[in-house]
Parts: sequence; structure tokens; C-alpha cells
Amino acid sequence: MHSNAIHFFNRYTRQVETEQIYGESFLRWTYTNPFGLLSLHAVAKRGFFSRWYGWRMDRPASRAKVAPFIQNFQVDPAELADPPESFRTFNEFFYRKLKPAARPVAGDARTAVFPADGRHLGFPDVSRAEGVFVKGQVFSLGELLRDNVLAEQFHRGTMVLSRLCPVDYHRYHFPVNGLATEPRVINGWLYSVSPIALRRNIRIFTENKRAITRIESPEFGTVLMLEVGATCVGSFEYTFKPNTRVVKGAEKGYFKFGGSSTITLFEPGRVKLDEDLVEQTSQHRELYARMGDRLGVAT
Repeated sequence: MHSNAIHFFNRYTRQVETEQIYGESFLRWTYTNPFGLLSLHAVAKRGFFSRWYGWRMDRPASRAKVAPFIQNFQVDPAELADPPESFRTFNEFFYRKLKPAARPVAGDARTAVFPADGRHLGFPDVSRAEGVFVKGQVFSLGELLRDNVLAEQFHRGTMVLSRLCPVDYHRYHFPVNGLATEPRVINGWLYSVSPIALRRNIRIFTENKRAITRIESPEFGTVLMLEVGATCVGSFEYTFKPNTRVVKGAEKGYFKFGGSSTITLFEPGRVKLDEDLVEQTSQHRELYARMGDRLGVAT
């Protein structure tokens, strides 16, 4: 993999493509330049910076960014539930809704689907997910979940990491049917979740602000779904009703401005991930797929 470009495999074109990164030069400076790293620890990872940036994106003047963004990042206006000119701020456009037909939900109850549009990595056994972005760095479930009993329960489980870029549709949905609990919030920093940042430090996932929801699924057992905050994404908003039964593909909530991630964890032996997801991950490459498309089936 070329050290500077970020490549992913597009499930639909069956091609390896290069990611178009929003704010790329700023990100590279922040995470690779010594002065950038100073600014990162002083400002960028802290909540006040994201609140300030979010405030800017909620201002009426930010509306001027919508049309150029749609053009530069080839957002399809035909998919939008509301016309582009109806958004009063950039943030309103950012967490836009889509027409239901734009994201059909695949399969029956025994099919698990991607919870969000984005670039995904799939690990059949999370205990062997070392060196994902950085050689030798291990992903710690205990640090991620801050719950030793849960970490033990999912120790040899299956993990899907879904990374949303600023250009993606920013609502996230349930990957399976089941009873969904109240999200448990773990406060933390707001580092970027761009691969530029993750290649420096995979522990970002265990250091950033995040929330964990348990889904008790008849087909998949206990499934954990986490939303992970990031720079300029200090908040995740929920639109579902906790402690109720949810339907696969139903909206769970949305991220405000920025790039973000969700993590889906299955208990050991409960899901068989799709081959293209496992194959691309084994090559240290993300798979681009949309919300509602199949990620695997119940075993």
C-alpha cells in the first residue's frame, strides 16, 4: 500500500479505489508534522474544538458549503429525502436523510447488514486482529468496552469496524433484529478516525468518546454496537427508543459533522462474515459498502 494514498476495495465496482479525503492536507499536517502533533494534543482532540467546529457548521453561513460539497464529492441528490436547497445549515445537510429505496435492507432475519455507509474491516476472530493499521499494535477489547465480563464474552468474537468519511451518509442503523438497550457512554478524547491517524495509533478507538448498545438478537445472540466519536464529532444523536425491539435496518441515530466510526461485535461462532469483507481485511484494505448491504449470515 502506498504510504500516502488511502486505498479501499469498492464492493460495487469490484475495483481498488483511492479515497478522496475531506481536509486531507490539514489531517496529514496534524498527525505527521511535529507542530501538527503539538496542536493535536493542545486543541484538535479536545471537546471544545469539536464543539466550536460544530457550532460553525450550525451557522446559517455554513449553508454555502452544501452545493460545492455535493459537486466535489459526487453526492447523488436523487437519493436525498429532501432537496439540497432545503438545508438551512451544512450540519443539516451532513446528517441528511435518504429515501428508503436508496438503501434497501438485504436478506431475512438470519442476514446481518452493515450499520452505516462506509469503509469496513471484518475480523472473524477479534483476538487475532493485531497489526490492523499499525504493525504489532493490538486491539484491546477490555480497553474498548471498559467491562471485563463483556470483554471475556467477546474475546474470540467477530468484529466489524465501519469507518464513515465526511462524504458518507451519516445516519447509522441496526445490523440485526433484537431488543436494544440504553447506550452506555464512555467519555474520552476526540481524535480523528482517519487511516492517517489510525496508522499512528490504533488505540484511538479505545481512547475516543464512545457509546455501547447491547442488542439481544434471536438469530445472533448478544450483539454489541458502538458509536465512536472523532474530531469534529463530539456528539452522536439517537433517534431510537431504548429497551424496545428494533428491526434490522431501522435507524438508530446520526453523527453530526466529521468522520466517525461504528464497531459491531458478535459473540464467538454466531456469524459468518462475507468473503469479500474477510478477503480485503486480510490484505489490510477496507471494503466500501453501503448501509443495509449484507455483512454476513447467522451460523
